[in-house]
Amino acid sequence: MILDFKMIQKFYSELNFKIKEIRSIIKRPMTLSEKILYIHFFKEKIKKLCFKKNEYINIYPDRVAMQDATAQMSLLQFIQTNSVKTLVPTSIHCDHLIYANDGSSIDLKKSIDDNQEIYNFLRSVSNKYGIDFWEPGSGIIHQIILENYAFPGGLMIGTDSHTPNAGGLGMLAIGVGGAEAAEVMSGSILELKFPKIIGVLLKGKMSGWTSAKDVILRLSGMIGVMGASNSIIEYFGEGTKNISCVGKATICNMGAELGATSSIFPYDFHMNDYLLNNDREELSNLIKLNKIENSLRSDYEVYNNPYNFYEKVIEINLSKLEPHINGPFTPDKSTPISKIKEECKKNNWPIQIEIGLIGSCTNSSYEDLSKVVHIIKQAKKKKLKIKSKFLITPGSRKIFSLLKKNKYIEIFKSIGAKIFSNACGPCIGQWKRYKNKNENFKKNTIIHSFNRNFSSRNDGNPNTYAFIASPEIVTALSFSGKINFDPRKDFLKNELGEYVKLDEPQYINKYNNIFEKNDINKLGCISSSMNKNISIKINKNSERLQLLQPFSFWDGKDLSNVRLLIKVKGKCTTDHISMAGPWLKYRGHLENISENLLIKAVNFFNNKTNHIKNIITGFYDSIPKTAKFYKKNNISTLIVGEDNYGEGSSREHAAMEPRFLGVRVVLVKSFARIHETNLKKQGILALTFLKPNDYYKINEEDIFHFHMNDFEKKFNLKVDIIHKNGKKEKIITKHSYNQKQIQWFKFGSSLNFIRKNQL
Repeated sequence: MILDFKMIQKFYSELNFKIKEIRSIIKRPMTLSEKILYIHFFKEKIKKLCFKKNEYINIYPDRVAMQDATAQMSLLQFIQTNSVKTLVPTSIHCDHLIYANDGSSIDLKKSIDDNQEIYNFLRSVSNKYGIDFWEPGSGIIHQIILENYAFPGGLMIGTDSHTPNAGGLGMLAIGVGGAEAAEVMSGSILELKFPKIIGVLLKGKMSGWTSAKDVILRLSGMIGVMGASNSIIEYFGEGTKNISCVGKATICNMGAELGATSSIFPYDFHMNDYLLNNDREELSNLIKLNKIENSLRSDYEVYNNPYNFYEKVIEINLSKLEPHINGPFTPDKSTPISKIKEECKKNNWPIQIEIGLIGSCTNSSYEDLSKVVHIIKQAKKKKLKIKSKFLITPGSRKIFSLLKKNKYIEIFKSIGAKIFSNACGPCIGQWKRYKNKNENFKKNTIIHSFNRNFSSRNDGNPNTYAFIASPEIVTALSFSGKINFDPRKDFLKNELGEYVKLDEPQYINKYNNIFEKNDINKLGCISSSMNKNISIKINKNSERLQLLQPFSFWDGKDLSNVRLLIKVKGKCTTDHISMAGPWLKYRGHLENISENLLIKAVNFFNNKTNHIKNIITGFYDSIPKTAKFYKKNNISTLIVGEDNYGEGSSREHAAMEPRFLGVRVVLVKSFARIHETNLKKQGILALTFLKPNDYYKINEEDIFHFHMNDFEKKFNLKVDIIHKNGKKEKIITKHSYNQKQIQWFKFGSSLNFIRKNQL
């Protein structure tokens, strides 16, 4: 079944003509990313296609996707726009609220029971406004998108930072905050800072234990978590033809860990095969019928002279690439497996692997799990027993059904593996690992095929050393039980006392023609239909859902007598600002979820978490309690942070919570892209230090005065810092607000601005 077929049919029928028209204007060859951006430009801007770096552009996405945790706040904001229907095809995917405790059937039933209020809300809003609703257990959002919605050349947004997963099928997909999704759903354009385009040239062919996951693990180590900020990563070269569609998706998915706006691969036969295997033959035929294959790739001049067209070019030789293990505590600490013994010894990492985890939106495809099955089969033949606990999360109902049909589920269970629901589970902290709370601070090691490994992210334990690797490496290391094992050359002692070596993993391809024509409802989707008469009701006493109240307008004056809420030390991701895990249940209730504001952030002045000084009372207390005290006493506050502040998930709660609790300014050395936009959308003044070392001038009891008279005219703002001893220091800060974003700040939020202009 082809979803959005008429829309895609029209899009493809016009594609070659539009690209020809654009080429006649810019008079030069184009990268694939440029082609997709240009054909989605706001129509009135079509004649102006020469953009400067950091200039904002307006584009029309083809699709919006939301997962259940972010959808709640997105829809509450959408309701504020007073729209009567979604004007862009939209889907909701119930994957984040599902527990990973006792196994798929038990966890799914309990999750549905516990979250019934949320699911009823999401389902009713879907019915009212014409949104596709994917029920709990149907699968992980990015896997569902790849299987059913992604199409080469398209452009979509999603309220999850790993939305670029769809780049594996040649779609430009961008992670955004919920306010942006709500605006696009209501018919507004998407405003995007024109990205740089980084070219990654892939040469050669992978072999042995090396997989697609190792491409992005290696790239993460090469350029770091900020290396692709405000950039699209575009892969090209002969090496791309040696990577499957789902392998490409894995690489694009983890581009979020480099700060990338998106990542994308050119259209090839692997993508065509994926369409055919997922009952989307009509889409494959449309591409051939309209002869648009070349329009779904960069122009040949770009490939012949890449250094003339990309911001920079990074080369990776797949033939020489070896498996990598990234971590702990950050996804860009990259170690080739040949160096892992050395690194373990040097860093005193815990060697014993307690748990190996396979799955997540990054590596839960049939191909990934098939390779794991191949390793398990041969390990059993070699009389090897698994040494670590083994947990698996399939990517979708479709994948689970195929695994079951091929008896792979039985193989997993034969080694004691626990199968969780087709959902996010441990990747986002929905994992009840410890039954005894005293275990929460035990130093230990786990290894997984997920995309993120921030402190406490998976199990809430800050002393869990979480490492990232491919599913194949995770499986091999789980049989060894040790993080410093290299399956390419190391031997394992089996039950007979013999030393044996694992063979290289292979893809057991039983995917082709396995599915009959799909009934979309059997896969877990309730297709969009609109009933405007449905009433959206929220119990005023609900602890899970709360209608939003508009934030206050800016009075046009300087921001005076601002107090420091917290000066954050070191890495501060959205997990630090607004934790996931048990807090996911409050994602639709701004007041309740604000109780987790910055509770994992480290206070610069005492190196403690959730322990800051109330300057008025002189006592130390939690961050939420102190923020509420300041808000009650009409005292505006400031958050100060370091580099890449807001790295990680797209969750806009990390911007809405401080706004709700009276924070007016966030001043940092640098921002992660999505978080900076989210702050702007919610009416918070997002600033960076002109001189990063000014961060060290800020003391615990300072008072701040922000001079706003030049806000609309200049990109620099003066700030007075009044120290406790009365001494005044002046620093200069920068902002990146354009004229439209300044209106958001004036009106108190972007939604206030939209609603005002609709009246």
